[in-house]
Amino acid sequence: MNIVVLAGGYSHEREVSLSSGSLIANALMENGHQVVLLDLYFGTDVASHFDEAYSKLRKDKYDYKVKRAIPDLEALKAQKEKPNEMIGNNIIPICQSADLVFLSLHGELGENGQLQAVFDLYDITYTGTGYVGSAIAMNKILSKEIMASRGIITPDWEVLDQQDQPTSSVPCVVKPNASGSSIGVYIVEEKADLAHAVSEAKKYSESVLIEEKIEGREFSVGVLNGEALPAIEIIPKSGFYDYENKYQEGATIEICPAELDPEIAERMQGIALDVFKALRLEYYSRIDFMVTAEGGIYCIEANTLPGMTPTSLFPQEAAAHGISYNELCNTLAQIAIDKK
Repeated sequence: MNIVVLAGGYSHEREVSLSSGSLIANALMENGHQVVLLDLYFGTDVASHFDEAYSKLRKDKYDYKVKRAIPDLEALKAQKEKPNEMIGNNIIPICQSADLVFLSLHGELGENGQLQAVFDLYDITYTGTGYVGSAIAMNKILSKEIMASRGIITPDWEVLDQQDQPTSSVPCVVKPNASGSSIGVYIVEEKADLAHAVSEAKKYSESVLIEEKIEGREFSVGVLNGEALPAIEIIPKSGFYDYENKYQEGATIEICPAELDPEIAERMQGIALDVFKALRLEYYSRIDFMVTAEGGIYCIEANTLPGMTPTSLFPQEAAAHGISYNELCNTLAQIAIDKK
């Protein structure tokens, strides 16, 4: 197949996306596909058709390591002639002329359904959940409201708009409503620190979510084509599972399959499938959980385009299920073609 791997974009998570995209592109090439990796935000001026892009931009191998610092989006804008255009030059015609677009995007544009809606209008085939499920899952508040309405246990929460002041008790978790990779997320233990955490989170999203802090162990469960993968336990060596601990090798201990009571593991997998259906997700996703010492299972959120970096959870869960990285990428590509 002729495949465009779409990565980067105008997002605080573009570093993660470029790392994921490089590995995905390599895997697809090893599987025999013709592949071009493009940055959604910058696009390209050297080609307007897949065949031309492949002849001029192809590489034998892609490589990208996530930098420690969160990207400066204002500095990114300064590099582009038309900084407010979120889809770069020739992205649409190149994607239209490819057999498939493999989405390796993280953050708002790419995971919030807007790009999926545009691609639907242009009849472009792409991997992952469509625009409806993507929009729901990216909105943490809406996701929690739907989960709660379906009887899925999720931590209690408070919603703050830009001018609102917090009333939640501590300890709590403060997070932007529409952001990922734990960017703008704060664990607040002291009341005096709450206002600062809210102010920082508001830099990344118009609305802020303040969640009850659940004491316990952290897990994630992937869902692939209607089947729940083995749970993975996440144990940061210091602090919590923030941006640096997620993407710097060796910063977090990950155990998969998780060392869990089989009954709890099975219940968590069942809840993951319930969340997958409730949020109208498609084909693959990753669902995050906290589990208390008493065995209480709390669903935190869903990820529609799970990371595919060397430290990412979803590929580790697939591997524990007997699916290699290359096989996983090929499967996700084939699912997208089949659904079309």
